Amino acid sequence: MKLWDKGVSVNKLIEEFTVGQDRELDLYLAKFDILGSMAHTTMLQKIGLLEKDELNKLLVEMKNIYNLVESGNFTIEDGIEDVHSQVESMLTEKLGDVGKKIHSGRSRNDQVLLDLKLFAREEIRRLVEAGNELFATLMTQAEKNKEQLMPGYTHLQVAMPSSFGLWFSAYAESLVDDFTLLQAAFKITNQNPLGSAAGYGSSFPLDRQMTTDLLGFDTMNYNVVYAQMGRGKMEKTVAFAISSIAATLSKLAFDVCLFMSQNFGFVTLPDELTTGSSIMPHKKNPDVFELIRSHCNKLQALPNQITLMVNNLPSGYFRDLQIVKEVFLPAFEEMMSCIKIANFALGEMTIKENILNDEKYRYVFSVEDVNRLVQAGVPFRDAYVKVGKQIQKNEYQPSKEVNHTHAGSVGNLCLDEIQLKMDQVIHSFQFEKMNSAIERLLK
Repeated sequence: MKLWDKGVSVNKLIEEFTVGQDRELDLYLAKFDILGSMAHTTMLQKIGLLEKDELNKLLVEMKNIYNLVESGNFTIEDGIEDVHSQVESMLTEKLGDVGKKIHSGRSRNDQVLLDLKLFAREEIRRLVEAGNELFATLMTQAEKNKEQLMPGYTHLQVAMPSSFGLWFSAYAESLVDDFTLLQAAFKITNQNPLGSAAGYGSSFPLDRQMTTDLLGFDTMNYNVVYAQMGRGKMEKTVAFAISSIAATLSKLAFDVCLFMSQNFGFVTLPDELTTGSSIMPHKKNPDVFELIRSHCNKLQALPNQITLMVNNLPSGYFRDLQIVKEVFLPAFEEMMSCIKIANFALGEMTIKENILNDEKYRYVFSVEDVNRLVQAGVPFRDAYVKVGKQIQKNEYQPSKEVNHTHAGSVGNLCLDEIQLKMDQVIHSFQFEKMNSAIERLLK
């Protein structure tokens, strides 16, 4: 079945190529397609294109199909082109001509636009929830290990004293900025395109505000041409936010791999979280973090992939956009798995104590001793030269005392302030509005 079928058979080779992976990928969108149809048909009844009893029958049957999707038993049958065709076919089979009425006033163009937006905003919610758990683990580890000093590095050379509290909470605050970017992407996503049809509106008196409210959108894409231009743009914007989270996790994973190596030995994982070697019995490899790093580096390419697919398209719909789904839809689950496994592994991580007692870190305290001379009245440049000469002559004896008190330093991590920043970002999503709307629609 094809929604555009006019009785002319399409060459099989052409059909297979143009359908591509749509039937498999549309399973991601199935429940959102049904939610969109429920809102659309409710609106059609209001404007007189459906009778009340027809709407009731459609809503009952669409809820049945929705439950089929939720149970994992929904399939797109052989010979049916996509999820939109499958749902309409099931409704028509069950309800006859009533099932054929649901497409009035819309096109597959705005239908898939809507599905993608409903899918993306739900997946963003899931990412925020999982990411907030990772944030909490990082903050817990920061508080737990705030007294444990470690060397800080510049150019991979020992630089100044740091702490595990500082290290863990650095990545926690990085997630705050990642989620700020994700919140902006969510606002762009959370706009209703339904009613734009093929990109030029409809002669039916569609109530677009009604479907906006029914689906819990913040607002709508008012201009119908721009609503269609948003296809690809929304995906690219969300992809930039995903890539930002991925960049944080990739850098964190690199640190862990480095710190677990014998030359550093700063952190350890339980044996059951590591893997071994086929010939070296002593090996305990941080494969989890190596794979997180690789997955996240791959995800950082996502915005560029989408850009290259859509950047030379004029206004209007083009089939090129179908391929965007192939990289966009699976990206959320890949990002989610990285967040979840990182959260689990970091919660099991053990920190080595008294690292800076090792002789090779003696110079890490040199800046502290320069600053002590400055506090005693010595000009900074003279203090710097004095300590530098002591190091050159091998006469330097570190005091091994760290006294940092300013905001965000070793002695003042500002964990409460970082927590407040994250709480404010999480609250700004206001997922309750969309959740409540969907719950009402399904009742």
